[in-house]
Amino acid sequence: MGTHHWYTRGTWLTGLILFLFACAGGPALAAGTGTGASDPGYRKCVRCHDEEAEHPVLSILKTKHAVVADERTPMSNHACVACHGPSEAHMDQEDAPPDVTFHEADARVGNEVCQTCHMGKHLTEWQGSRHQIENVSCTNCHSPHAAQDPVLDKVSQPEVCITCHKDQRANLVKPYSHPIRDGEMSCSGCHAPHGSTGDAMLARNTVNDTCYMCHAEKRGPFLWEHQPASEDCTICHSPHGSVHTSMLKQRGPWLCQTCHAAQFHPSTAYSGTGLPGLNRPSGAQQMLGRNCMNCHSEVHGTNHPSGARFTR
Repeated sequence: MGTHHWYTRGTWLTGLILFLFACAGGPALAAGTGTGASDPGYRKCVRCHDEEAEHPVLSILKTKHAVVADERTPMSNHACVACHGPSEAHMDQEDAPPDVTFHEADARVGNEVCQTCHMGKHLTEWQGSRHQIENVSCTNCHSPHAAQDPVLDKVSQPEVCITCHKDQRANLVKPYSHPIRDGEMSCSGCHAPHGSTGDAMLARNTVNDTCYMCHAEKRGPFLWEHQPASEDCTICHSPHGSVHTSMLKQRGPWLCQTCHAAQFHPSTAYSGTGLPGLNRPSGAQQMLGRNCMNCHSEVHGTNHPSGARFTR
């Protein structure tokens, strides 16, 4: 009897909670039910656009665009019509294009549709960005009907980016590069694809500030600053990949000698002094197989009182 009484009371409480929840969310749920999959336009669209069609669209039901209970989504606002327009001519004649196809020569047409919902920071910085100036469409990067948008996944994002940035494909597979191929990092870790106030659509205002997001130990300030390191990391490094260790543009000493003329260093093969001769058959000890950073190891800067030459 006691168990039956507890079960009855539990059922009653559960029913009350569900009733109160329905009352609280009723308007939103009701609004969604009136549109979404029950929308006449949507039902007419999926008669042709099923998963066997040339352009399957049903996978959109697995995305945030299809959350009917969220009044911001297309599916809660007349479904397909919210993005593609009424498209009455297309419904009557298959060969007629929808009102908005997102493939127009002018990307602004489709982008303006996306921006009716996707506003805020991204929209503000998009205007005047390199992608906007180059007439890049949102759908050039994003797949709004895909259950998993490739550009939002670390592993697949680089493949999306290099469809346009082909010059970086070779760099990304060089022996020394960021762990992008391993899926531990993505292009958007350094770049802001919707626009930024920095050069090259960087995530921060400067190259160095972007690098410091991960390489904070190189930020300084140091007692002894190395000017190239504090000015621009890309003076020495190739951020997309290199055939040299540490993604250097050249290996030492040739990298160093782009700034440091060889004649300023005593007895090296690079200055023409200390070469093998009658008085020194083997030449100076600095002659072969040497790298500036063997001695000048703290090239990013140092706080050592005796580190003026970055040797400690």
